[in-house]
Amino acid sequence: MQHGTNGAGRVDLPAPSTRSTERNRSEQLRVEQLKVQFGGLRAVGGVDLYVRRGEILGLIGPNGAGKTTMVNALTGFQRPTAGRVFVDDTDVTGWSPMRLARVGVIRTFQNVRLYARLTVRQNLELGAIATGSRRSARGLVDELLDRLTLRSHETAFAEGLPHGIERRVAIARALAGRPDFLLLDEPAAGLNESESAELVTALSAVRDDFGCGLLVIEHDMGVIMRLCERIQVLDHGLTICVGTPAEVRADEGVLTAYLGAHH
Repeated sequence: MQHGTNGAGRVDLPAPSTRSTERNRSEQLRVEQLKVQFGGLRAVGGVDLYVRRGEILGLIGPNGAGKTTMVNALTGFQRPTAGRVFVDDTDVTGWSPMRLARVGVIRTFQNVRLYARLTVRQNLELGAIATGSRRSARGLVDELLDRLTLRSHETAFAEGLPHGIERRVAIARALAGRPDFLLLDEPAAGLNESESAELVTALSAVRDDFGCGLLVIEHDMGVIMRLCERIQVLDHGLTICVGTPAEVRADEGVLTAYLGAHH
């Protein structure tokens, strides 16, 4: 979809959604016995998982463990081979990403997908307009610019942003869709230590300020251990541990499958 800019340099927004911006907030996103196979290859082998609104769940595991496939299935980018996905008591298995976004399930990607030739503000406005009027969308964008400390970058074009700022803009744009559940695929990828620390602070504030549940896939164990109250570990498409950061850090199976490879 192409969007131009008007003479004042603001984005020409699409027509606002006729759907009401007021909806009942969902309390839990969960999957039951989720399986995903690609031909004879098992990517996810029967996983139960849940995240409540207002909590931060880390999803970790070695490469090929099935983490991104799980998020793809939760957000409509991959249809499960078996199992069910629920938002509260509503079965949303197989729903499209757009339809899931309308009930509050939104994700970011490993590779940031901003509109390079639009400004930071314009990118956020495009994220917000789908779920509200122009006036309410722009009010939300102002709030996001302030809450994620992006105000000084609002007129900068996305193509010239530093990597750490680009990551924050992607998160802000996802938040512009007013999610109940925000799923983040490696948000700290490519960040330095200082930027990662800023990301932890920003994501903690997102949970506190916006009340959404976060599911975070991340290889940076420092980020995961500082950010998450609960962590689920996958290995070869199966859950091998669920617990607090301290419990996961001490689990022998996790040390063998994942953490041990880094120590």
